[in-house]
Amino acid sequence: MKIAVASSDGKNVDLHFGKASSLYLYNFDGEKITFDEIRTVDISSNEKHQWRSVLEAIADCDVVICVQAGFKSKFGIQEAGLKLVEDEGHLDEVLNRYINHYKFMNSKI
Repeated sequence: MKIAVASSDGKNVDLHFGKASSLYLYNFDGEKITFDEIRTVDISSNEKHQWRSVLEAIADCDVVICVQAGFKSKFGIQEAGLKLVEDEGHLDEVLNRYINHYKFMNSKI
């Protein structure tokens, strides 16, 4: 699974989906998570509704984690077949929360 995380500095999940000028990509193989790459998106600070550009940049991903996504972008993310996770905080903690939840939900208890 490929996970895109909206982060301005690679340390914190701190960007709104439509303003995500940098996305940190990770691969999760069901057991361990590894950093893959950083993707950048040309975002204008004075324009609205730039979520399509962000979505195009992560079209090959399965999950996107960001602080928040707007109403229209949520539909776009869903239509693209990505799972949206809204969370914020230290990137490692947010990523671990998602992975732990994913493992729990997929365990055969």
